[in-house]
Amino acid sequence: MVADLNFLDEWIPEQMEPGTMFLLEKAGDLGKPENPYWAVLSCPSCGALGLITRQQCVGLEAMICGSESCSAEYFFSDGHICYRLPN
Repeated sequence: MVADLNFLDEWIPEQMEPGTMFLLEKAGDLGKPENPYWAVLSCPSCGALGLITRQQCVGLEAMICGSESCSAEYFFSDGHICYRLPN
């Protein structure tokens, strides 16, 4: 399953619908120096907000929703959100 990725130009949390990304203004200042936080992403399944790293932004690492009620697994590929299929 594939979904489109949406972007916000300004940080307005109320406009963060599922699958929306906001690139941090000072990307790279937080987190581990070798893989810092780069953006805020709203889970494409439930809408929970979470920080994502530079490697996740470029599609090198998958993400798992951090919400207590959602366990969606997904990654980026060519500007789209691709869900990991269950084994």
